Amino acid sequence: MSRPENLSIVEPGSPESISQKEYSIEEYVEHFSELVELERQEEMERHEREMKQLSGWERQKEGRAILNARARDDGIGLGGKFLVKFVRKDGLPEIEISVGDLVRISKNEPLSDDNPSGTVIEKTGYSLKAAFDDRPPEWMYDKVRIDLYVNDITYQRMLDALEKIDDLKGKKRRLIDTLLNEKDRHSNPVEKVYFCNRELNESQKEAVKKAIESEEFHLVHGPPGTGKTVTSVEIIEQAIEKEKEVLACADSNVAVDNLVEHLVSRGREVVRVGHPARVTPVLRKHTLDYILEKNDTYQKAQELREKAFDLKDKQDEYTYPSGRWRRGLSNEAIKSLAEKGKGSRGIPPQKIKEMAKSLEIQEDVDELFEKIDRLEKKAVGEVLDKSDVVCTTNSSSASQALEDEKFDLCVIDEATQATEPSCLIPAIKAEKLVMAGDHKQLPPTILNERAKDEGLDETMFERLIALYGDDIKTLLKIQYRMHEKIMRFSADEFYDGELIADETVKTHTLKDIIEEDPNGKFEKVLDPEVPISLIDTQGEMSERTRAGSTSKENPGEAVLAESLVTSYVDVGIEAADIGIITPYKDQADLIRNKVKKEELEIDTVDGFQGREKEVIVLSLTRSNDRGVIGFLRDLRRLNVSLTRAKRKLILLCDTETLSYHEIYDKLFDYVEKEGKSFEVSV
Repeated sequence: MSRPENLSIVEPGSPESISQKEYSIEEYVEHFSELVELERQEEMERHEREMKQLSGWERQKEGRAILNARARDDGIGLGGKFLVKFVRKDGLPEIEISVGDLVRISKNEPLSDDNPSGTVIEKTGYSLKAAFDDRPPEWMYDKVRIDLYVNDITYQRMLDALEKIDDLKGKKRRLIDTLLNEKDRHSNPVEKVYFCNRELNESQKEAVKKAIESEEFHLVHGPPGTGKTVTSVEIIEQAIEKEKEVLACADSNVAVDNLVEHLVSRGREVVRVGHPARVTPVLRKHTLDYILEKNDTYQKAQELREKAFDLKDKQDEYTYPSGRWRRGLSNEAIKSLAEKGKGSRGIPPQKIKEMAKSLEIQEDVDELFEKIDRLEKKAVGEVLDKSDVVCTTNSSSASQALEDEKFDLCVIDEATQATEPSCLIPAIKAEKLVMAGDHKQLPPTILNERAKDEGLDETMFERLIALYGDDIKTLLKIQYRMHEKIMRFSADEFYDGELIADETVKTHTLKDIIEEDPNGKFEKVLDPEVPISLIDTQGEMSERTRAGSTSKENPGEAVLAESLVTSYVDVGIEAADIGIITPYKDQADLIRNKVKKEELEIDTVDGFQGREKEVIVLSLTRSNDRGVIGFLRDLRRLNVSLTRAKRKLILLCDTETLSYHEIYDKLFDYVEKEGKSFEVSV
């Protein structure tokens, strides 16, 4: 098939597309600070633009606001947060707002600087509970509007990390120097490693050994299903055995929780730093806030906090020296006049006495809060000293709780899903860095086009490979997820054919979990003994674009996906074991509206990265007579798409449209040879 010449491009993620530039510290800080600021402004502007363009009712209809909510005080929560519950008599509308999101509260002007922001910690059908760092204003306890907002603190922490690198000393400075420029790296050869996890395969052991030997940094390259996290955990355990201080991170809370779960199962004492609302419920007992609740020093701090709040309530009984009552008087002048029983410039003596009493109480409150801060800091230190490892997101590694903590080793899992400035936040806290990831899968999502064009989506992981070559990384070679035939195409195209399917998965199929088909439901395309099938929709099912959208959908492929899932469920495959994925958000929404099975997961390819199912139905969506395939040209998206299924992968696609790209053409030839292909007729 002839292909348009303009499709001959350098694919994203290839060595030729990654910058090999070396930086001075000044250039590095300036370059990435500008990109972070561009991205920050883009995200802020998107939220604010929508708040300006849509009315409150329209934003509520979109699921990003709640109108006419009533608030009530719900006490003090973990970490001294002020809890507020918001309810509506007729229940909450359908909303995107979920636990862990940042919300802004207003009377109906969400962009005002005076509006408080809180973190959602609980959501039911009729209420939303949020935690606030500061005591909420009185006006909030009336009818209010709640808006989904953006959390700016991550961007600020990236910028802070960039500003700090020039001040680093010793081993921390040496690490940063090797991350910025190609320099001689140091290693200490280790003759024998006594592995904590004796189930590791040879490539995992090699990765652990090289990570131990490196003095500055090492990369663990883990293709789908090869055990990146298991390898990361072993590297952490090796450091723990040597009594090293370890910080373990990932960009997302889900990935951090995965680390915590593995470490806890290995019997390690883990402290999970971060907002409890963003932590998987079963792991909350390992959070810093939860552990602090049982710490004697912290309990003393909370007793003082209650005393301080009681004093603040008492202070409300007296006039505070502000506005028309202050009239230029200093605190000392107010106290002096009160002692003498005098008034001043139209302020009666009684008001002077009240203001003096308010100031006296404020001094007591300030003194109490100073003691509280010292006690809480001491309590955090006591908890961290007893831990084997601290786990947190890249961003939260810069939280106040870890401000003075020093680490020998920082391990970042899923490092290729984080921007370089994100990885820098934890990296500057340690003397040595190990990153695990796969630059052949999807990079972090970047909103700002200029920031993307100038390299913000190029991760530190892949930049270092471009700078130093393959010697700085170890490839994990054995995968434990996919049937060999599902794995093979990606293995050959993206990993130089070096991946091997473990014997436990090499030949597994749906036949192993479906004993019989009593009703004869299986059609050829559903054949449980065939691991990969393709339904060719060319000429029958066209793509379309919704009004006002830039995404794509394909109604015909959506109907096919629904039919396939129904057939599998009818023969005994659990809906929870099936996933429907597609590169396009609108197609995912369309399928979601058609398929009404609660446990079935339907998502975009990007949203499903890192996940797996026994059966994956992949709707590639694009179908046109011009061979236009949009962002399907990013072959990392194809790689992720093909590597989510364990036992069965079904592709729904227009082969004529997609074959304009040579890699898709090769894929279809591969399925024809190793699986089964069918044409659809309507």
